[in-house]
Amino acid sequence: MSEDSRIDRRTVLGALAGVGGATLAGCSAFDRDADGETSRLDDDAARELATRFAPTLYFDVYERWFPTDPRPYASERDDETIVTGFDALDGYHEQYGEGDPPNPAVFYHAVEYERAPLAVIQFWFYSVFDQFTTNFHWHDWEVLHVFVDTETGDPQLYVASSHSRTVPNNEFLDPDPELVPRILSELGSHSSALSVNDVPDRFQRVTIDDLLADITNTALEGVEDLADIELPLAYGLPRDEGSRLPYVVPEYDGGPIYDHERLPSVTRESLVDDALTVRSYDAVTSPPTKLPTRETGLVFGHRERRGDADIDVAYELVPSDELEHISSFTGPQLSFEFAVPGVIEDAIAGHITTTGTPWGQPRYENPAADISVPNHRMALADRYDAIGDAAPINTVFARLTETITDDDAPENEGLTTTETTLESVVLLESDPEAVPTFGGVAVLQDVPAGDHRLTVNGAGRAPHSERLSVPDDGTPTAAGVDGEIPLVDREEATKLEVLGENASSDLSTVAVEDDFAGRLYESPVDGNDAIYVHTGGAYTTEVRDSDDAVGAYRINPSPEAETPVRIERPETGKAPLAAFVADIADETRTAIAAAGDDDDADEGDDDDGDGDDGASNAVAGLERALAAVAEAARAAAEGARGGDRANTDRRLETVTERLRRVEERLAEASDDLPRSLSKATRNRLAQADRRTEQARAAEKL
Repeated sequence: MSEDSRIDRRTVLGALAGVGGATLAGCSAFDRDADGETSRLDDDAARELATRFAPTLYFDVYERWFPTDPRPYASERDDETIVTGFDALDGYHEQYGEGDPPNPAVFYHAVEYERAPLAVIQFWFYSVFDQFTTNFHWHDWEVLHVFVDTETGDPQLYVASSHSRTVPNNEFLDPDPELVPRILSELGSHSSALSVNDVPDRFQRVTIDDLLADITNTALEGVEDLADIELPLAYGLPRDEGSRLPYVVPEYDGGPIYDHERLPSVTRESLVDDALTVRSYDAVTSPPTKLPTRETGLVFGHRERRGDADIDVAYELVPSDELEHISSFTGPQLSFEFAVPGVIEDAIAGHITTTGTPWGQPRYENPAADISVPNHRMALADRYDAIGDAAPINTVFARLTETITDDDAPENEGLTTTETTLESVVLLESDPEAVPTFGGVAVLQDVPAGDHRLTVNGAGRAPHSERLSVPDDGTPTAAGVDGEIPLVDREEATKLEVLGENASSDLSTVAVEDDFAGRLYESPVDGNDAIYVHTGGAYTTEVRDSDDAVGAYRINPSPEAETPVRIERPETGKAPLAAFVADIADETRTAIAAAGDDDDADEGDDDDGDGDDGASNAVAGLERALAAVAEAARAAAEGARGGDRANTDRRLETVTERLRRVEERLAEASDDLPRSLSKATRNRLAQADRRTEQARAAEKL
């Protein structure tokens, strides 16, 4: 994609200023009122609709598996017709040499709703394999639904399938009746994006200037202020939108799939190109930066349109009932590891292994079951009695960002977050299928109410995991902190372990804050917890117990450290909070003293004896004020551990008074300190104030 064709996020958000108001919070068609019954259209009517709406398919230049006919790979087993993954993959590549892809075919199926003038023509695309960033599997079926008014002949809605039921499909309401549908197939996974505007082989998420958006999906209402998510919720086509998406080599029996003896026709070149591939997510220490963006390769079109200049390969249009004798598409489980942070590292390896038959799915006879945008279902429900209204559904969302050091902070003592152009994958423990992000946004729909563990993996990124609770009222659930999940490059990550099993009381929550970036992590816990943090940060780790008592710990990981940072016995109450204030005051005093020593060394001997005594005195006064805070706070911690509540509270009052004095001394010395240290001191002082107030309010010693 050229630089001119990329649209920055600010432009997109400006164009979407009014989108959110038109959406329905927490609703979807997946959980809906009942739809009407359907019956199959007669052969002539089905063929007429199929011929009229047969889509043009645009593939990535690196694509390896194009829509084909599975029947040549079928076999009989126990009086049933099946297609095995080995037979399909090896047979396809045995046929596919330097010429056109073998047996190009698209299958169609047409139904009509009995209580409404509404028909749907479905186009099913079969590929022998799916290689993606995760979830690779034998066989792949994708579908385009075209809803058509049988009285006017006008199309009402396009629905193009995405990765799974938890990812919003790409949909377009009220398309141009004269338009031939166009599908932009995602490399390897074959997820289907729509193209309805004047640029046929590029995906456009929003309308900008005179270029029409390729979807009419809407934003999720009520989350914009939380996570800056105002983009229409649809998977889209990330590599065509400037995002980077690394692919993974699938393995079977402990080795790459192309080395297996039952796949003699499959080579490394049969899979997605090396330029886009990593062997595994943990095999790279930093996110890959040279992944090519999408370029158009082969274009498939219906054989009756072979005269169109853009079409490279003509496909046969075949009724899907010619395949319905096939009972299953089979294949053994392929392996990948999905890392889950823990004190003892864990990994989830189970995932989807193959795909079911289209004719065994509810959407085959009721295509409305595949509408994922609530407004689209509501629009059709208003027009046709056969379509049920949308109902509330539970959605989990987050915006993924990248954690980097902050230029305004002292070296290795402060962070900020920035947008990421590398897509990641997200997994709920309750669902074996990982879903990809789009534009750095993670959306999971149709999530069961209750407690879940959500884990994020990305190539070259340390894994992130958290627990969250999803209500049953359809209210969107923001993962991370206010809907943001900051990720850390592996080469810059260290693990922070909180041993809740050794805590003096049952821990309920763990949170981590950086001096400059603020809160980066917060999660309910059950026992131990582990978080990967950036070695360039300076952190406050907060723990809460089941009685809502609070504790805090100061964490300053070393970039050279090779072992995890561990809070061995987390505590809550006045004692750990007061000890934290003492630690952060001592840490800040030491940094200020070092800065003063550096200034003295740079200044050298002053022959005239007229150095800046005022500046020196101001910095020294700040040092002394911080030392006084540390002394009082340490005494308060000792009193709390000794059970002396009255003296502890008096000493905490003293800490508060001395913190005010630090504020005054900082104002006097600020101009004489490095700007980054002055800012860090202010941030740490705010943290010390907050923890002192928590200590004074705490009932627990």
